[in-house]
Amino acid sequence: MKMSTSKLSLAAAGVVSALTMGVQTQDVEAANWLMLQGTERTGQAGRAKIWGFIQPEAQYIEGTEVQAGRFAGNNFQPNTLGPDRKSRATMNIRRARIGIRGQGFPLDNKVNYFFLAEFGHNGITVPGGGLGSAYLTDASITLNHIPYARMRIGQFKTPGSEEGLQAIHVFDYINFTNGTDQLLLERFADGDGSTTSDNPLQGTNAGAVNKPNGPVGAFRDIGAQLFDTIKVKNMEYTYAAMIGNGNGINRQDNNNKKDFYGYAAAEMVFGGKGGRRDGAKVYAWMHKGKRTLITENNAGEHDRNRSGLGFTFRKGPYRAAGEYIMASGLIRNGTDGGAQIGTSSVNGVQSSLNYLVDDKANAYYLHLGYMVMPKLELDFRYDVLNRGTDNNNAERKFSTATVGAQYFLNKKTRILVNYEFRSLEVPNTISHAGMNTAANANADELDNRASIQMLAIF
Repeated sequence: MKMSTSKLSLAAAGVVSALTMGVQTQDVEAANWLMLQGTERTGQAGRAKIWGFIQPEAQYIEGTEVQAGRFAGNNFQPNTLGPDRKSRATMNIRRARIGIRGQGFPLDNKVNYFFLAEFGHNGITVPGGGLGSAYLTDASITLNHIPYARMRIGQFKTPGSEEGLQAIHVFDYINFTNGTDQLLLERFADGDGSTTSDNPLQGTNAGAVNKPNGPVGAFRDIGAQLFDTIKVKNMEYTYAAMIGNGNGINRQDNNNKKDFYGYAAAEMVFGGKGGRRDGAKVYAWMHKGKRTLITENNAGEHDRNRSGLGFTFRKGPYRAAGEYIMASGLIRNGTDGGAQIGTSSVNGVQSSLNYLVDDKANAYYLHLGYMVMPKLELDFRYDVLNRGTDNNNAERKFSTATVGAQYFLNKKTRILVNYEFRSLEVPNTISHAGMNTAANANADELDNRASIQMLAIF
């Protein structure tokens, strides 16, 4: 018995429909950041869409100087403003990004691309406070040919913490939490600045200055990622697995080891669309890698492991989010005496960027927001970083309470105002009496920070 081509096509379609009923890949364009930044909606994306945003801002810190120790009287690094670290009050173009994204249509609408460049003044374009230049932040191709297994290749955001993974132009605050900034926003350097035998907590550095040797990691890596989202009714289940160089952006790997990333999320979608749709999401992630770093006793490779779990919630006027982050291995440890990098002490020693080579840290934050008017949102965030928890001499606790407001001029333009109540503690008594006094005196001088920023998307 023969069956016509049209009937055969209908039968095949019925089988596929039956197999995928209630379970399907989802071409979302919403707060599922892996899909939003890596794919295009089938049939709705053109060959090329130009887009971008600008973030001018002003920030102010009282700017109390180092109070005690060999660097007394010099700038206290946490009380200066990046990326230059030369001022406590400045106006700046924080970010200015322009990009192109789209599909290979009409050749193949299952091939997407994403390209983005940074022209602002920040840790990407002015690494270590040096000379600035434009940088490529994203350049990736996504292949959507295999169901439930999309492949993204190139340079792009790694699957991980919500603060790093989400689009920065919908971020509810101006500055990152302490945990995200110090544990996840990676600074790359050639070595550990405190490489001396006379004082491992505040070294002489032999006249050299250890500082970042390139752009911040910007939560990005060069590599390949397998990912997708499966939708079951109003639930979305997302996964990602990635392998990358682990050496930042716009450069090749500097060792033979690769970094591994994993991510899983489940979200109940309440409605809406775009980066601010309503929903409740829980997620978990991990990052495991190696870093080549010159230290006092070891010029080889050191572990850099991170993991976390968190949630987000948006419904009507209510917003909430929280995350717990764990870190082990290589951890950034501030500067010598807390002084600005490159600052000379009374005996000519220069302050450098330091690392804890084999230590631990943890961090957490809670964010709450409420839309009090159609165009006005009030926000509150509390975050804590416990750094160097395996070393009594080096352990520090950073706490920040941020109050903020967002005024939406329209859907693509808003003004953000933040005030951060910042605190730094030395939990333990440091074995060296002089250093204990200096560390506590300097910790007490961490100043609050006020910021205002305008964001315009085009």
